[in-house]
Amino acid sequence: MHNAKPLPSYLVQRFHGWQATTFSENHAWYKRLADEGQRPRAMVISCCDSRVHVTAIFGADQGEFFIHRNIANLVPPYEPDGNQHGTSAAVEYAVTALKVAHIVIVGHSNCGGVRGCHDMCSGHAPELEEKSSFVGRWMDILRPGYERVKDIEDETTRVRALEKEAVLTSLQNLMTFPFVDEAVKKGDLSLHGLWNDIGEGQLEQYLPSEKAFKPI
Repeated sequence: MHNAKPLPSYLVQRFHGWQATTFSENHAWYKRLADEGQRPRAMVISCCDSRVHVTAIFGADQGEFFIHRNIANLVPPYEPDGNQHGTSAAVEYAVTALKVAHIVIVGHSNCGGVRGCHDMCSGHAPELEEKSSFVGRWMDILRPGYERVKDIEDETTRVRALEKEAVLTSLQNLMTFPFVDEAVKKGDLSLHGLWNDIGEGQLEQYLPSEKAFKPI
């Protein structure tokens, strides 16, 4: 039984508008992309949050970024257990097939997933503790990060620190993938951690030498 319905009319109208303008004016470019395949230089792992618009932030066009989005921009540790792992599959394809030169983790302010992890780990979100909660079990990836920030007294500061821990946790977990570790050590791949302040239009990058996020 299929429950799919026709696309809402406002989206149909937007598509027709794009097709008549942007696509029509750049038809040769789109045909080239289709015929020659993708050759992105970077993979971007960002949150599903609709306010996070990484292509706009970097002025990127089609074919420039290999983008993977999930709740709270998390990368799980390497687990070759034969189960289904969407994020791990995306990382594997980006590194081994597309041979991207960069993987960029982009965290952001006011992240609902990170807030959920904070509330769950502090005992204020029992629904996320349920085994049946997909969000809760996904946010278990960030539990070690919560342990590192839980003693920060101010809650707003603590949650913001946890948003940045999500980026650091993902960077750490990326290095558990053998093909990522090998590419990084050979100098073929570099990893980058960013945090986007949505309301202020600011971007911070993690600098290992200072063990801190600094404005770009």
